Parts: sequence; structure tokens; C-alpha cells
Amino acid sequence: MMNAQDTVASRRALLKTGGLFAGALMIPGAVSAGMREPSARGAPESLIPQDFYHPSRQAVTQPELATATRQPAIHAPGVNPQLLKRALAALERHGSRIAKRDRIAVADFSTGSSLPRFHLINLEDGRTVSKLVAHGSGSDPAHTGYLQRFSNQNGSNASCEGAFATADYYVGKHGRSQRLIGLDPTNNNALDRAIVVHAAWYANPDMIRERGMLGRSQGCFAVGESELTEVFNRLGPGRMIYAAKV
Repeated sequence: MMNAQDTVASRRALLKTGGLFAGALMIPGAVSAGMREPSARGAPESLIPQDFYHPSRQAVTQPELATATRQPAIHAPGVNPQLLKRALAALERHGSRIAKRDRIAVADFSTGSSLPRFHLINLEDGRTVSKLVAHGSGSDPAHTGYLQRFSNQNGSNASCEGAFATADYYVGKHGRSQRLIGLDPTNNNALDRAIVVHAAWYANPDMIRERGMLGRSQGCFAVGESELTEVFNRLGPGRMIYAAKV
């Protein structure tokens, strides 16, 4: 049987041994944590959501979206600003049907046929080339040189208003011509009516010197015979012509 002193000594020894054992249990954990720390520091991407690095997230930012959708101001010399604004709105409205958006033509039928009113506009820099263009006889029955009315009706021989998409070239009774597709309710019969771009003797500048105005078409955009090649080169298929009166 142990006496009191032996019992106290045994308890002291047990506590000392237990403390050493507990410390030994704690050491592997501390070593393991120390070994894991460099690994955690070296792999931050595994802790970051994958979509943070997604290319589409990097490319599409609010400032870039604003830049992509912002339309630059176009200043086309000699073009009525109100008409140009309407033409650009039509380009946006019919955007999916206009394949090429770098250049447009605007026919300003507010002015007389003695003035260059067929404006070929480069939308990238605003540079504009303006040509003479005739309107339809049905739009000006008294042959005043000014368009009085539009019509979309077959047999009217009148010019029609709205946005047109330039289509293919062909050779017809007026020689080289370009078909047009009417995009608005006010000109959607253009293809059936054979409303096209072509050259005509009565749209040459000497008509103005002789009569003070151009002759009249059957509703087509008739330009001078020496101007047709340049008009075709500047327009080409897949662009927009906008005709209106403001």
C-alpha cells in the first residue's frame, strides 16, 4: 500500500507524462498546418470563382458596352440635318436588312431637281458627294421641277418615300440598272414597280441649262449618264437609300 507521499509523487509523474503526450499530439498538427500553408498561398485561383476569369466577362464591361452602342455624330455637308437624322433612324430601324452600314444615300425631295439632292454619304467621316437626281412624273404632274407627292401605287409613275435596300445589278431598257427593295409600307411595292437606279439623258446637267430643271422618270432614281458609274461604286449592293421630303 502506498503512503501519502508515494501517491502524490505518482500523480505528479502521471501529469508530467500526460503533458508530454498531449504536446506530442499537438506537434504533428502544427507541422501539418505549416506544410499546408505554402500550398494554400500558391493556389489562389482555386479559391476564386471561375467566371471571374471568363473571357466574356473580361470583354464585356459597362464602358465598352456604352462605346459599342454609342452612335457618332454625323455631319454631312449640304445635307438637311433633320433629313439626315431621319435617315440614320431608318438605318437603325432596318439594320438587320441592311448588310453594309458604312455608306448611305439620301434623296432630299424637298429641293428642286435643279439642285444636287442625291447625297452619297460616308458614315465613317461624313464626306458627302451630291448628284442630280430626277423624280417621277406622277409626283410632279405639272412639271414644276419640285416633287408634289409620293405614291406607292402601281402605275402611278410617282416616286415613293422611305428606306430602300440596294440589290443586284442588271441591264434593262435603261441600260445598267440596280434593283431596289422597299423596306417601308410607303415603298414596299418598289420591286414590283421596278423602281430602280439608272441613268437617263433627261437627268444630265445640260437639262438645267436648257430648261432650268431635270426631266422626270417613272418613279426611278434617274441620274446623269456620266454619273452612274460613280453612284454604283459608292452604293453597291446591300446599302440603304433613304428618300423623303422634310
